[in-house]
Amino acid sequence: MVRSTHALVNTTQIFFALVTLAFITSARAEEGMWLPGALPAAEMKAKYGFVATPAWVEHMQKSAVRISTGGSGSIVSADGLVMTNHHVGSDMLAKLSTPESDLLKTGFIAHTRAQELACPDLELNVLWEVVDVTDAVNAAATAAGGSVAEAGAARRQAISSIESTSDRESGLKSEVVTLYQGGKYHLYRYRRYSDVRLVFAPETAIAFFGGDADNFEFPRFDLDCCFFRIYENGKPLASNTHLTWSQAGAQAGELVFVWGHPGHTQRLYTADHVAHLRDVEEPRRLRRLWRSEVKLTTFMSRSAESARIAREDFFGVQNSRKAVQGLLDALQDPALVASMRAQEVALLAAVEGTPAQAQFTQGRMQVEESLRRSMDLVDDYMPLEGRFRAGTLASIARNVLRLSVELPKSSDTRLPEYSDASLESLYAELYSPAPIYNALEIEQLAWYFSDLAETRGLDNAMVQHMLAGKSPRARASELVLGTKLTDPAVRRALVAGGAAAIAAAHDPMLDFVASFDEESRAVRHAWEDSVESLQTKGYAEIAAARFAAFGDKVYPDATFTLRMSYGTIAGWKTETGETIAPFTTLGGTYERAALRAGDPSFELPQSWIDARAKLPLATPFNLVSTNDIIGGNSGSPMVNVKGEVVGLVFDGNLESLAGDVVYDITRNRTVAVDTRGMLEALRTVYDAKELVSELTAPKPVIP
Repeated sequence: MVRSTHALVNTTQIFFALVTLAFITSARAEEGMWLPGALPAAEMKAKYGFVATPAWVEHMQKSAVRISTGGSGSIVSADGLVMTNHHVGSDMLAKLSTPESDLLKTGFIAHTRAQELACPDLELNVLWEVVDVTDAVNAAATAAGGSVAEAGAARRQAISSIESTSDRESGLKSEVVTLYQGGKYHLYRYRRYSDVRLVFAPETAIAFFGGDADNFEFPRFDLDCCFFRIYENGKPLASNTHLTWSQAGAQAGELVFVWGHPGHTQRLYTADHVAHLRDVEEPRRLRRLWRSEVKLTTFMSRSAESARIAREDFFGVQNSRKAVQGLLDALQDPALVASMRAQEVALLAAVEGTPAQAQFTQGRMQVEESLRRSMDLVDDYMPLEGRFRAGTLASIARNVLRLSVELPKSSDTRLPEYSDASLESLYAELYSPAPIYNALEIEQLAWYFSDLAETRGLDNAMVQHMLAGKSPRARASELVLGTKLTDPAVRRALVAGGAAAIAAAHDPMLDFVASFDEESRAVRHAWEDSVESLQTKGYAEIAAARFAAFGDKVYPDATFTLRMSYGTIAGWKTETGETIAPFTTLGGTYERAALRAGDPSFELPQSWIDARAKLPLATPFNLVSTNDIIGGNSGSPMVNVKGEVVGLVFDGNLESLAGDVVYDITRNRTVAVDTRGMLEALRTVYDAKELVSELTAPKPVIP
């Protein structure tokens, strides 16, 4: 249960709150992940003399790319060349690899267009239009009347209808994005590209040089870059909106911008909600990640092939574990939640005596109630629906099964992931020819069963039903080895044939997911009605109060949609007083390798060893800035005031791990590959003459 710790506000607290409010407002002048249509223009002009013209903003927006694997990118040539991180593209590199040709180990370069490799299920999206649909969504919820759950269902149905209508009428991929946790709703329309081909990737040894030891650290010495190309109608995309590449690079203190797609933050959560994250949600996530990391380590130790096929899963789990641990460390500092409570006191003082005071109080109570209800449902909701992690084949089976149930319905009454607006992307993933490895699938499904047995007990009715009288590993082997869903053609035929084809197939994996789909749907609906709908209503009230107090000076939490952050190239001082310089050099890479000789994570690829004598070692390689980023920003371009790319964002420092809930300009830093180091590596280490020429070709000046 979540206990309320709110106290009455006396005169002294009000005075302190107002001082706190003034401090918060000024201290956050450079903080923020801003919507393209609501940039902090006055602040940027006052501090830096920079004016973001509508033409400049549009050019940045239409050069930015959202990547389906969960990262960001940018178009950097007139022929549809897309730049992102190696670790964003690594999932695709793994899918394009074989035991005989491991692209993650060897890297890849296409010297001609004919050599570029088609990616099986990669989707790139470019934001084209944004429409405010808040009134339409809220009107539907209001018209539903009745309970919070009924309003929530009406809201979801309205969103689905808006998306499908927009998708059909505009021809653009359409998504309604919830902002301010329910304070506003914007319709985002994207140009969608599914013919994407690999152009260049370095070896993982240099893209992730330093491994887990240096992850979230700085100084860094990583060539964490990857290049793809968008094709349209069989030809490279002719792009009128692409970024200019800077060869001169950035200087210390220079103003820079990051345009990318930050995934998820909780900075507008109530203090009680953040305390719930600290005490319940994040510890639960951390335990799950530690478990997964240990099990993947054991699986990978079996053979070189086991290590190869599980490498991407392992990296993702390891990276997430470190990020969650960093966030939890920050949350466990009592000053953090205390400061958020002070901000709430400040907000209430600022709106005292106005309708906003009642809105904030009511909203906060509704959020608290949603958290209490979540505790009753979470043990069923997470394993069955919220985080159904039973392997690729089980996920495929669930999609095939649910398509047979959802497609006969009207689009706006389906589960959102099966609406007309979502189908094209879903089908691309569902019918992907990417390899599926039975050995890894058996392990993942067995781990799912074991986790359920350990948390619920082996005699639990649900566990007994899923295991069907067998051990977790035996049951997993039976399902994985018995299914035919590894074949994309089989999946396609089953979807086309619908419920009748599924019933006739007698596929064990389909029968397995069907056996508890009713229970899974039920707990999902309960979660939506009791937790999500109540939380959305509560945060909508809180958002209204914030708007009343701050106007448009509040940026929404991240939603994996396009945002801009601004900052400067700057190092920082650590807690121990050490000064960290803003740049590293190519030469520092070799020094770091020598210092950690014998550690496999610091072994340079042969290409870099061979090129050492030819490289200008003083060339900047990685850099840090004060830009405000979070997971999902990986692959974002860092640009100067001219719109020239000066860096490629790939990480944050350890101090940035608290960025889900708080930003501290004194020590939070964004880590990027410097364009000068990237260009020198392409030219000298990889002899990528064609790529260098394309990147440095004269380009039109941004208006």
